[in-house]
Amino acid sequence: MKLLFKNAYLYTPDGVIKDGFLAVEGDTIAYVGAVRPEGVFDVEKDMSHRLLLPGLVNTHTHAAMTLLRGVGTDLPLHRWLTEAVFPLEGKMTAADIRAGSALALLEMLACGTTAFSDMYFHPDTMAELVASCGMKANLNYPVQSFNPAETYEQNESARKLESFHKAYHGAADGRIRIDGCLHAEYTCNPHVAAGTAAWCRSVGGRMHIHLSETKHEHEGCLERYGMTPAEWMNRAGVFDVPCQAAHCVWVSESDRRLMKEKGVAVVHNPSSNMKLGSGFAPIPQMLQEGILVSLGTDGAASNNTLNMVKELHLASIIHNGYHGDAALMTAKEIITMATRSGALVQGREDTGELTAGKKADIIAVALDRPHLTPHIDTEGLVAYSMQGSDVVLTMVDGRILYENGEYLTLDKEKIIYEANAAAARLMA
Repeated sequence: MKLLFKNAYLYTPDGVIKDGFLAVEGDTIAYVGAVRPEGVFDVEKDMSHRLLLPGLVNTHTHAAMTLLRGVGTDLPLHRWLTEAVFPLEGKMTAADIRAGSALALLEMLACGTTAFSDMYFHPDTMAELVASCGMKANLNYPVQSFNPAETYEQNESARKLESFHKAYHGAADGRIRIDGCLHAEYTCNPHVAAGTAAWCRSVGGRMHIHLSETKHEHEGCLERYGMTPAEWMNRAGVFDVPCQAAHCVWVSESDRRLMKEKGVAVVHNPSSNMKLGSGFAPIPQMLQEGILVSLGTDGAASNNTLNMVKELHLASIIHNGYHGDAALMTAKEIITMATRSGALVQGREDTGELTAGKKADIIAVALDRPHLTPHIDTEGLVAYSMQGSDVVLTMVDGRILYENGEYLTLDKEKIIYEANAAAARLMA
């Protein structure tokens, strides 16, 4: 199908085009420009007072934890996990995880997320949901080992990751990709970590980890091994494959040099880090040092939303305030982190910007809102004024999945009913 968006504001790598045209053919952007392209289109959409942006990419979340939204409020991370989250997660069934994952898809689509990286158990349920709803996702099964003597060959979670990769990597026309995953240093022994890294390297995969999220985690690794979590991961071979490291709040200067050398990408999760009191990740320094940084929401239990627009806004202001420098983090940098950088972190070179030849992963934002008026600075509007509820269209691979409050591939009422029922059972 050939579709034409007309009379739109277009946020392109070369700047904003006013009253522009964007053509989509099949799953690809065919034209972006100020002049109407030649040809006949099957569908034309008038996008007056609409801003078209690349889809937002959430590069770190635990989607099924929407069912635990609000659990453990006001607890620091360690107590939040051990006292509130882990007991409830132990009760979650595959059906519960499916219900929470479906609820997450509703939330993400409505806020303009077109692709996400998820780390959770029973990931086959999410793979099936993603395949049917039309989004893109990098999924995994988190490898953990609490037995210091356990080998990689003996580890059950590693077998589940390998099987999941065989079954789903490249599924849904490549929209689904399966990554390697180590939950964290403090939840895995060195033997299993090294084995997982070697397996990931053998299949040409990517790795998704938690890294130095809290001072407790960082200092605990130094006490156990005499090295930082980043050094521990590197020794295990984790940094020898493309790796996205979530949080990185407490990484040292030498850690950052190692990560830059190894090409490790950082996923910034400002809402979660602020809510749990984990601290300020050194994101401005990382960007200045040439480290690739993207954005993530983390799970809805620690955020408490999967709203990437909120994440974009928070990331754009907290570092400037903390360092006392209004120009330290620019609106353009943050928008790039939420779009193109996120796509690159996922290994999706063919998307993340409104350019002819890229995949048509596009969102539309309604500009005719009081808080988006007047339209003086587009990047400023997106970073400092835009709300998730301003998204009126979400398209993935040229297919509209959400438009004007209507979900075209998901049953909203059924999903919310099942999520409420699952949460009630868990809390009983």
